[in-house]
Amino acid sequence: MQYPMHSVLRANVLSAIADVADITDPGSKPAKRADAQQETLKFAEAALADNKRQGLLLAVRARWVALAVTAATLPIINPQWEVLYYVLMLGLFALIGWAQLKVGKAERSWPELILIFCDLLLLTFLSVIPSPWSTVDWPIAMQYRFDSFLYFFVFLSTATMAYSWRTVVAMGFWTSALWAIGVGWVYLQPQTHAALSERIRAAVGSDVRLFDIIDPASIGFGARFQQITVFMIVAMTLALAARRSNALLISHAGIERERTNLARYFSPNVVEQLSKNDEPLKQVRTQNVAVLFADIVDFTAYADRRTPMDVIATLRQFHERMEREVFRHDGTLDKYLGDGLMATFGTPFTGDSDAGNALRCAQAMIGSIGELNREREGRGEPPIRLSIGLHYGQVVLGDIGLNRLEFAVIGSAVNAASRLESLTREYGCALVASDELVQRARAEAGSSSADFAQLVQKPPRTIRGLEQPVGIWTRGYDAEAN
Repeated sequence: MQYPMHSVLRANVLSAIADVADITDPGSKPAKRADAQQETLKFAEAALADNKRQGLLLAVRARWVALAVTAATLPIINPQWEVLYYVLMLGLFALIGWAQLKVGKAERSWPELILIFCDLLLLTFLSVIPSPWSTVDWPIAMQYRFDSFLYFFVFLSTATMAYSWRTVVAMGFWTSALWAIGVGWVYLQPQTHAALSERIRAAVGSDVRLFDIIDPASIGFGARFQQITVFMIVAMTLALAARRSNALLISHAGIERERTNLARYFSPNVVEQLSKNDEPLKQVRTQNVAVLFADIVDFTAYADRRTPMDVIATLRQFHERMEREVFRHDGTLDKYLGDGLMATFGTPFTGDSDAGNALRCAQAMIGSIGELNREREGRGEPPIRLSIGLHYGQVVLGDIGLNRLEFAVIGSAVNAASRLESLTREYGCALVASDELVQRARAEAGSSSADFAQLVQKPPRTIRGLEQPVGIWTRGYDAEAN
């Protein structure tokens, strides 16, 4: 079946996907937006396909239950042997349902449409044509006295579980057309009980309406027209409900995909804020954030002595652990830098513990690398030495570039953090943090003495790009990380 693909996604999420989700992919902003929309469309189509399979299975099971209930109630409604004919015919409906389950697909399926039409055709046939096992001789129009038309609503209601709104509309028109043809066929049949009709006419006198109601040969065109009208109203209403349901499913699928993409760069709590925020990420602004740079010491020499597969495996182990700590401490993964990475704390929204979160993240990274080195030692692999630089200061956030746009965090605070990371070689330590970050972390409500227990204060240093000398705090390697 085909489904309407409506875009009902929030503006801030679209901006995040178009401007942030793939900062390393070359190309223009329109191209990236088009790619994001195509990916969202594919994601939604997959969700619809899965929903169609589940809905069709549910619809067929509901059909079988309805058929079982009908088979049990028919003998109660009409306790005659001829009713067994209709009970047996219910087996054909069950077989058609099984066939629909086998040929059903997410996209348009002509075998499936044909089976739906067969459902309606068989029900029309059973409603209009008398049972061949019937021993009662009465006018064919008496078939309308059994209200068999009600069973069309059963098929219509189960169709909304599995089919598109267009198919529900088609069922409305197909049913109306088949029922009208059946009425026309009955009308064209030769009259067989004229004498009975005349006796009833004589009994009711001039009351034409009463005669039309109780005459066994009367088709009741008004009642038949009413049946078709009500059925079309219900079909259109259910079609609108199915269309709305599909639109909500597409919206949910698209948002979930975009939340997944955002989760590649932001911590879960930030993703939650982004999904609720009405301001797009591309708005340029300045704010104070904590910046973290992490790198593997002497990785170039390490890579020269190993195969590309070994190098990639090591990088994956490193980045997986670093990424996990960034997100666990409410940070934003800005970018990977070969054997290193840049993360920010306080982007895209500032918090009450940005500096403290960055410091705790850095120390958790050192501990995580210590665990990794113990694993590597057990496999006979050399240890990894981690270097981290931390600084807190003002940055500019927003889109940069003309044709290729990138959501970026830039400013002297970013450069300072990078240069502090390079000082770890000089100090022979794992972490170098600026005094601005440490003092900011001390002032935050969530900090504790344990956060600063392993830090050692050093004399201020002049950092290129900053006007004033910067106070330095260092932390050495864990014993396991050496």
